[in-house]
Amino acid sequence: MKTLRPTLAASLLVATLTVAAADRGKPIKLTDGKTFAGWVGDTNKTWRIVDGAFVGGTLDAKVPRNEFLRSERAFTNFVLRVKFRLVGTEGFVNGGVQIRSQPALQPPNEMVGYQCDIGDGWWGAIYDETRRNKVLVKPDAGAVAKAVKKGEWNEYEIRAEGRRIRTSINGVAMVDYTEPDDSIPQHGLLGLQVHGGGKTEMSYKDITVEELP
Repeated sequence: MKTLRPTLAASLLVATLTVAAADRGKPIKLTDGKTFAGWVGDTNKTWRIVDGAFVGGTLDAKVPRNEFLRSERAFTNFVLRVKFRLVGTEGFVNGGVQIRSQPALQPPNEMVGYQCDIGDGWWGAIYDETRRNKVLVKPDAGAVAKAVKKGEWNEYEIRAEGRRIRTSINGVAMVDYTEPDDSIPQHGLLGLQVHGGGKTEMSYKDITVEELP
């Protein structure tokens, strides 16, 4: 039996790698529509689940600060699809999808990394949240007007390969950005933001990721 163990272990390793390779390229559901399994955030006050969607914020009071749900799992190269709906009545009404990000040390509610933005004046832009604190690239206004259905469900598709990030909303191309700084990490967590400062309900659902080589 002792002489067989290395062979058995090697066989199991090969089988595991084969399954992982087979799964790569297939969309993986990151939400079950019922629980926050796989996600971390303020699920006591900020985030709730309504009709299968994560909903952050409320229309009854301004969201006091930025809040995020972040994935427990990190990704490198992928195609992420997220359905989202932004509704707001007052203040800065905004949200966004974080990719290749990490939790901030201070303030602890923030995330550090690329944000694919949501909201008037920001639709489709990639903002570098907490790190460089600036817009890295913005889409053409005509593309935004064609794509975005305000107050309704929309879908982001975010393709991250190497240092290149391409996005679309409802099938309309938004931005194509290549990171020029090779010190910026191209691996990290996903995040879902409701921005502070507005009476806002930011909803996300049907989140899938397809890992790329």
